Amino acid sequence: MLLTIDIGNSNVVWGLFRQQTLIGHWRADTNPTWTAGDYGNVLAHQLRSAGQSVDTITDAILCSVVPALIPAFEQMAQDLSHRKPLVVSTDMDTGLTLHYADPRTLGADRLVNAAAAYDRYKTSLIVVDLGTATTFSVITGQGDFLGGAIAPGLGIGAEALSAKTAQLPHVSLVQPKAVIGRDTVTSIQSGLIYGHASMVDDLIARIHDELGQRALVVATGGFSSLLSPCSRKIQEVRPYLTLEGLELLHRRTRGQTRI
Repeated sequence: MLLTIDIGNSNVVWGLFRQQTLIGHWRADTNPTWTAGDYGNVLAHQLRSAGQSVDTITDAILCSVVPALIPAFEQMAQDLSHRKPLVVSTDMDTGLTLHYADPRTLGADRLVNAAAAYDRYKTSLIVVDLGTATTFSVITGQGDFLGGAIAPGLGIGAEALSAKTAQLPHVSLVQPKAVIGRDTVTSIQSGLIYGHASMVDDLIARIHDELGQRALVVATGGFSSLLSPCSRKIQEVRPYLTLEGLELLHRRTRGQTRI
């Protein structure tokens, strides 16, 4: 089976695919001090808890926005699959034409998400990744990756608000029942969640204006399930789009996943 690894700034998300079917997904904290063995032990424990085994892993592919962690995960994946894993780069066949000043500076997660979304929908797209950062990736109906926008994510906003103010507490990130908060906690939740959703919607509207047409808006990332119901522009939610994209790029590069 294929192990897909998405190394983010806050979390590592990994998935196990049998052919093109995602049969399980897990996450761990992104810890720059951990070794390949540390991450391998965490994954092995998570797989055992789900009735799976690392012995079923025959190949792996990874993408990372934390370059310093790539060697550890390459080693971990090779130790488990006994095969050198694929590492996502702009040299791969993504099915897209990149219109980016320097494609090497394009985040691997944005590239993977764009490839997966275009392969699935084959139309003009705005892919909104709601994670540590909130990113917008714009793809035309012809598969041209035009660029997009990058903003601080919802979690960063919540942490900054509590860290930089004397009286505002850290709150749980849950959708309040009303925009008008009746106490400090719900007021903060409203500002964070509805405020972030409004930012997302306005940027989408501005992108539509610049394109001169409407595009399908697809959300992914750790906060996608929380924020999408508050958005008036998001149309599709695929929380594991990055894992799906990794499977796609592996298939394009090495052929069908071995069982």
